[in-house]
Amino acid sequence: MSGVAKKMRGFAENSSWIRKMFEEGAKMKAEFGADKVFDFSIGNPDVPPPAKFYTVLRELAQNEQPGIHGYMPNAGYPFVREALAKRLGAEQQVNLGAGDILMTCGAAGGLNVIFKALLDPGDEVIILSPFFVEYHFYIDNHGGVAKIVATDKDFNLDLGAIEQALSEKTKIVLINSPNNPTGQIYSAESMQQLGKMLDAAGGRFNTSIYLVSDEPYRNIVFDGHQVPPLMTATTNAILASSYSKELSLPGERIGYLAVHPAMADKEAVVGALTLANRILGFVNAPALMQRAVTQLQDVSVDNTIYARRLEAFCKVLDEAGMSYVRPKGAFYLFPQTPIDDVEFCRLLAEQKILAVPGRGFGLPGHIRLAFCVDEKVIAGSVEGFKKAMALAEK
Repeated sequence: MSGVAKKMRGFAENSSWIRKMFEEGAKMKAEFGADKVFDFSIGNPDVPPPAKFYTVLRELAQNEQPGIHGYMPNAGYPFVREALAKRLGAEQQVNLGAGDILMTCGAAGGLNVIFKALLDPGDEVIILSPFFVEYHFYIDNHGGVAKIVATDKDFNLDLGAIEQALSEKTKIVLINSPNNPTGQIYSAESMQQLGKMLDAAGGRFNTSIYLVSDEPYRNIVFDGHQVPPLMTATTNAILASSYSKELSLPGERIGYLAVHPAMADKEAVVGALTLANRILGFVNAPALMQRAVTQLQDVSVDNTIYARRLEAFCKVLDEAGMSYVRPKGAFYLFPQTPIDDVEFCRLLAEQKILAVPGRGFGLPGHIRLAFCVDEKVIAGSVEGFKKAMALAEK
């Protein structure tokens, strides 16, 4: 009899659709050859890191100063947090200092730190569908309850629906902009309205409701769009992000949290976040990567590569007759499916195209397509999409 926890067995049985499609892709590539499979299932950035990253990494690797690979304060090196505070302060239009920043093991690690620090058992976290598939697990890790609220037909904030979902149990409203899987960016006006709504609700319920924004795609935007600052919306704001996408370093697990400098209970919140970072076992973000990103605040990946791929993929979907909302950021398309999304993914798989069903993101009737792949893969998929659509419409 298995000694694995019942909850984990249940999680495994209903595990991520992304991982399932990734595994299916590996089988197909082994059977047919990688060049014959059009895999859009996983958001693993393939654009190379900026050239400056390799220069910085070589310089750091040659530094043999004693202690540079040892422990540091759990929140991260002060000089790293100071450099990041300077950049984020300008971006967020507030005066951030090193004490407002916490270095983390990626944005995912950062979100777990936030939930550990803020949630009591039964506290609710509002998440907006469609959502990143792991949010449910992160919230459950720390005794919270995920409460799903739909966005509107174009994946924008539905402020009325969010307001109806608020209660005395609400502790966090979690947003993700640019959004995975839709690429939507929430407008500055809607963010301001959301912040005021949460502050008013917190007053009614005699509590603090935190607005947490998961923003690893902030610097991957298209068509002149910009991501509005989080911290002008409410002082109960916490930003979680990473260098996984903007520097193409997902495997290096380097991210950060930023807490609004005027948050009423900031000292207690930052203290709880720092303790959570330690006792969850992260201890501190990787020392080498902390020192590296300090020197990379002014660079990012070549965004024009993703912009070209977006144009190419939109043409493919247009030719196939698929309906979609054009993404403003990130590197995903989330088109509607003419039939059940799982069944449509099966039809695509017959054409050696791998996509992820929308139900994995909380919104059936769509599929997620990651365009962090070579343009040849996108171009080669056009006939397969056409055939799958034709089969679906029979």
